[in-house]
Order: sequence, then C-alpha cells, then structure tokens
Amino acid sequence: MHTIEVSHLTKDYGFGRGVFDVSLQVDRGEVFGFLGPNGAGKSTTIRHLMGFSRPGSGETKIFGKDTFDRYFEILQHVGYIPGEIALPAGLNGWEFIRMMQNLQKIHNEERLREMLDLFELEDKVLSGETKRMSLGVKRKLAVVTAFMSDPDVLILDEPTSGLDPVMQETFIDLIHREKEHGKTILLSSHIFSEIDSTCDRIAIIRDGKIVSEFVANDLKHASRKYYNITFGSEAAKDTFLLLGKAIPSLSVTKSEGADAELSVEDADLNTLIALLADADVRSFSNKRETLEDYFMKFYREDKDFGGALS
Repeated sequence: MHTIEVSHLTKDYGFGRGVFDVSLQVDRGEVFGFLGPNGAGKSTTIRHLMGFSRPGSGETKIFGKDTFDRYFEILQHVGYIPGEIALPAGLNGWEFIRMMQNLQKIHNEERLREMLDLFELEDKVLSGETKRMSLGVKRKLAVVTAFMSDPDVLILDEPTSGLDPVMQETFIDLIHREKEHGKTILLSSHIFSEIDSTCDRIAIIRDGKIVSEFVANDLKHASRKYYNITFGSEAAKDTFLLLGKAIPSLSVTKSEGADAELSVEDADLNTLIALLADADVRSFSNKRETLEDYFMKFYREDKDFGGALS
C-alpha cells in the first residue's frame, strides 16, 4: 500500500480549468516533487488530496483511507502547508498555534519549541495579531504548525514562498532531516532548486495533466549528453550541422551565429567527436541537462509562460 495515492483524479471546472486523470503515488520515506507554474493544477490536486473537495471522479487516499470521506481520521497524521496563507482574524500567533494543536489533537511542546527556534519565531512576534504579520512571518508560522505535531505525512504547497533565502535553506535542511526519519513528503513547488535538491521522484504537471514523471537521479545520470560548441565561422558551423545529420541521435537545441548547442546519446558520442575533429572548432564544452532544461521541453512553446520558475 502506498502512503499517498492519487488515482485518476479528475475535477473539471470548465474552460480547460481543473485536473484531468491525475495519478501519483508516494511511498514511506520518499520526497515526491510536484512541479509546475501557477495555475497548472498543483494546488487543485493537493486540495483534493487533503480532503477539502470531493473528486469529480477518481480517488485520493492517505494510508489507504479516502481523504474526503475520512478526513478527520487522517488529519492528525498529516502536516499541511497551503499555497496561500490566510490566517484567521482576531487571533494572535500563540492563539493560532493552540487552535491548530487542538484540531490536530496533539500537543508536543518540545517539538513546537524546536520548530519555533529553528524558524526564529520569538514570543514578541507571536503575541501580535496575525492580520498584522508580514508574509514571511505568516509563512514561518504555517511551517511551524505543519511540522509541530511531528506528523508521518507532510503535504506542502509552495512552502517557501515568502521566506527569505536563509529561511529557505533552513527549510530544505529540515526536509532532508524529516526524510531521514522516514517521513512521507509531497512537495509542490515552482522553484527548480527546491525540487532538485530534495526530491526522489518528480512529476511535471501542465494544464491539469501530468506530462512526465521520473526518478530525479535518472535525469542527473541520463545517457543523453549536451554540448556547447563555438566554430570558427557560421559557415563552418553550418557545414558541421549538415554532416551531423548522419548521426541518428544528434539534436540541435540552439544555433546562432557560429555557436551551436546540441545533444547526443552516449552511443553516438564517438561519432560526434570524430566529426568535430575535422571541423573548425574554437571551443567545446559539455553541459549537464538540468531540471529546468527538462521542464522547459514541456513549456517552451507556451507563449503565456514567462519563465516564472526560478
């Protein structure tokens, strides 16, 4: 049994909005990355997984239990950070913490103090009204309340949005530590570095559909290699690219002036090197395909996507 399971989840809001036949599984001790820009369907999937909405079709389960029908049974075992932080009015920070402890039915004061110290939330700050808190403080408070019960499962939607770089690094270190303790983590984000540095497996979602799912290490050790080459002239580059058509796996990703960016499978690497040996080459360097490179294969043609991921 998978700890987290989403099976053929569909919720159609019309006009192409929603999620469509989304399936994913996360096992104990695994960090699963859910990557996509705002509006791709990450938060919609997570809201259903948290039991906030009933699926149009399909199922969402945690520990084998339907999250919509058995929400209160699951709640005390799950730490959740929403994508948008909307703290209730009329409470100060401490009152909000106590309210969340009562909902979770767990009061672990030692763990709470550990999280407050880690994210530098002092009593003076927590004594203030939540509505007057900065976005960064609200986000830190949301992180603390998600982790303070030491839950077995963590569902995190854009968890570092609004945190400064130091706190972002603190959060990533915490994720590594929680993974070592066997926690199951679903991390939704649009930040490449955050996903790349923490996740075991990654799914990319676009227009409400998962377009790719892969093991993170497979990308780092992929058989396809990428190279940046500068030729002596544009004519020399064009001649090489013409001859390069004989290499089955050769793909040109960028060609401008005397420069070319291309990729080739390991099996054809010797053929590429032999061809380059007879060409007028001024510089040659390899380039590892990054998570961002791979992601942009699915979004490059999207004119509305302005590279909001970072």
